[in-house]
Amino acid sequence: MASSASAVSKRAVGVAASATLAITSQANALRAAGHPVIGFGAGEPDFPTPAYIVDAARIAVDDPAMHRYTPAAGLPPLRAAVAAAMARTSGFVVEPSQVVISNGGKQAIYLALQALLDPGDEVLLPAPYWVTYPEAIRLADGVPVAVPTSNRDGFQVTVEQLEAATTDRTKALIFVSPSNPTGAVYSRERMTEIGRWAADRGIWVLTDEIYEHLVYGDAVFHSMPVVAPEIADRTIVVNGVAKTYAMTGWRVGWLVAPQEIAAAAIRLQSHISSNVANVSQRAALAAVEGPLDAVTTMREAFDRRRHTMVRLLGEVPGVECLDPQGAFYAFPNMTGLLGRDLQGRSAETTMELAALLLDEINIAIVPGEAFGAPGYARLSFALADEDLEEGLTRLVGLAT
Repeated sequence: MASSASAVSKRAVGVAASATLAITSQANALRAAGHPVIGFGAGEPDFPTPAYIVDAARIAVDDPAMHRYTPAAGLPPLRAAVAAAMARTSGFVVEPSQVVISNGGKQAIYLALQALLDPGDEVLLPAPYWVTYPEAIRLADGVPVAVPTSNRDGFQVTVEQLEAATTDRTKALIFVSPSNPTGAVYSRERMTEIGRWAADRGIWVLTDEIYEHLVYGDAVFHSMPVVAPEIADRTIVVNGVAKTYAMTGWRVGWLVAPQEIAAAAIRLQSHISSNVANVSQRAALAAVEGPLDAVTTMREAFDRRRHTMVRLLGEVPGVECLDPQGAFYAFPNMTGLLGRDLQGRSAETTMELAALLLDEINIAIVPGEAFGAPGYARLSFALADEDLEEGLTRLVGLAT
């Protein structure tokens, strides 16, 4: 007699789907059905990949060497280029052998945590956090330990908060600056303090630097192993080409780690996906070795849209929004809209509010629950200026 138990593994059942991808998919479906939906959910630049990068991929397609398996760790020239770029951009000097090329930043995070964690190991996770971090921790049989922050403290965690959340099972800290979803950028002083604390505690740091080139105003990007060299030999850096070069679909990221962790990640990748697609790697090589002119153009556009978004959100009664200093997201406090009459409807949570906004005024936002921050929402400003202004004008009209 067949078992009535589910055929799906407990591991798969326990993993939540990406809220950002789900919102984007829902918005696209409504748009395809003829609704004038404006999506603030996507975490990707709305620019095409620069032409010189696409040209490198075209050349790679005709290269027979790119039609074959290549090393699981990545193409040697790309690994060397990543190491050189890190030294040039942040001042962190590593060997190419410490670089592991992965299928996007998500796989880099997955590999790092699989290589680092044992069952029951705890990982400190400042909240709000990107939706993938807790799921990647759980997939490595680790335990995510959220450390809440808010708009009142600039969404920046303190050493005192981290210390209070630390136990004898704490193995690592995930640290992100510039932050997705909040746009917070840590000062050199605060980052140094956290890095030194982690070193003193013997805690590993996984630092995600995917938005390193997207900072605004007086904000400055810093790399933790540079400002706190004490933690360098217990740091894993994750990065990639997706955000900087508008290459989300090319799926090339990397992790940079001490040799033992890098070697473990290479072994894991050799069984998970062999090598990253060679044509994408050659495109990434052109990106990493090339100029940052296109990046400058994108950053200027994002900065302009950032100002527009903060201004219009400030016109929504009951909404508070800090100026994001990096990435391309605003993370407003929406609690002032909850429980209110919004043209005959109301929402008690930001999850319900997101559904209401999609139904009533056809704008798609990602509710804060997805980021461990109920009452907030993430809105991307990586969309056309006219769409951004139209969508937020709809929100102002609904709430006024």
